[in-house]
Amino acid sequence: MESPTLNHQVTQPAESRAAKTVREILESGRPLTYIRSAEEQRVVRILSEVARGPLTSTPLPVWTWSLTEGMRRQGEEASFSATESPRAALDFILAHEGSAIFHLKDFHEPLRESPEIRRRLRDVYDAGVDQRKFVVISSAVQFIPEELERSIIFLELRPPDMVELFDFLREETPGTSLEILYPVARALQGLTLDEARYALRRAFASGRGLGPEALPALLEEKRLLVNRSGVVEYIADGTNLGDVGGLEGLKTWLLERSKLFEMRDSLDAEIVPKGLLLMGIPGCGKSLSVKAIAHQFKLPLYRVDMIEIFSGRHGRPEGAFVAACKMMEDMAPAVLWFDEIEMGITSTETGGESGRIFGFFLTWMQEKTRGLFVAATSNRIDRLPAEMIRKGRFDEVFFVDLPSEEEQIAIFKIHLTRRGVDISSFNIAQFTEFTVGWTGAEIEQCVVSALTKARLADRKITEQDLILTAVRIVPLSRTMKEQINHIRGWAFERAVRASVPAVRK
Repeated sequence: MESPTLNHQVTQPAESRAAKTVREILESGRPLTYIRSAEEQRVVRILSEVARGPLTSTPLPVWTWSLTEGMRRQGEEASFSATESPRAALDFILAHEGSAIFHLKDFHEPLRESPEIRRRLRDVYDAGVDQRKFVVISSAVQFIPEELERSIIFLELRPPDMVELFDFLREETPGTSLEILYPVARALQGLTLDEARYALRRAFASGRGLGPEALPALLEEKRLLVNRSGVVEYIADGTNLGDVGGLEGLKTWLLERSKLFEMRDSLDAEIVPKGLLLMGIPGCGKSLSVKAIAHQFKLPLYRVDMIEIFSGRHGRPEGAFVAACKMMEDMAPAVLWFDEIEMGITSTETGGESGRIFGFFLTWMQEKTRGLFVAATSNRIDRLPAEMIRKGRFDEVFFVDLPSEEEQIAIFKIHLTRRGVDISSFNIAQFTEFTVGWTGAEIEQCVVSALTKARLADRKITEQDLILTAVRIVPLSRTMKEQINHIRGWAFERAVRASVPAVRK
């Protein structure tokens, strides 16, 4: 994903990714191009930009055709007479003298329905070779007849990049400084220009203008877009690294890598952090750590639900997974969280759907945009293929174990303080006598239960409340002892401990 710096935008006019792609296609001399996109007005903008470029010494005229309005030259209101039919439009192109770009809207239907139109378009192709007459078909639907497959180049129009968004924002908010527009453009990445316009209107309607205070309103539009996919969820509640008890090894790693990630545009791709895998015992802070990653990297967080992908409610799992990954690349920079990744990637058999998803994922991890940081979590770690956890797939594989006594004390302090409890008079270290083998989630539940009991009695929480609650909780490490030991044994030589081992005296 292109992410130009502010200085670059100020001193050097840039060409958008979409305009550059279309220009290079036309400069190669190809007469026929098919652009799949629902953004007709954006296609018009791109073709206008390309027509003013270096294709010829003078700007190329751009003609636009639709079934309802016929052929019309850009900038003129009147349509050319008797060009409403698809055949008449192609005849007009063949008879036109001189270079030009012809934009045919929704021309997939005539191609689908009429052998005559398919034959006539092949005539247009033959006549347009080396004549600098370019036909560009745009449609929200992809349909290229078999007899034209080798003659038409197909282009899937991705969401606008930073260059397009900057130009759009300058038009929508004239006079606004680039220092304000830059974070706004970042927040709008992944949206179409129409969606970006609605997001701006949401921000203005809330009376927030375009300063930093407008970003929540802009991100809300993105949340609605992402959540409608059904398999990806925008996670709004961030978590500071200080709110994660223990896991000092992981925290140190994140602090170092966040600095590299901020410099990603000036570093070699192999140095830019691309992701990590957190595996381990349920309830020990994997999900909380992922939220802390997004906060530390100062990026939005999106969660891919592997169970939902395989539910069948969103089509074939393979297609849903690929679509989710590609959509997230357009949302970059961001943190992408694959929750319970073992639920979808469990086999390397090439014949099955899980195997194909696995193959795509490995390739995608190597080639994805450098602005996307992947955080994968897993509970049933023994189900993960060996290829997934070997060095090179992720930057690091961390094992999140049961918290040590020191970490348990830190977790108690975090949960009590967060709920407004004055812990200055508490001897929290004594609680660890009753919490051997506890997870962080069990400690939180102990605090919540004790606090609930005190509130019902209309008094402040005491140490005794916590102790009495603790003695009644049976930890996961006891009820699932064999499974916990299996997880620990499996991960011992396969992952780095997220916690710094305690120094024994």
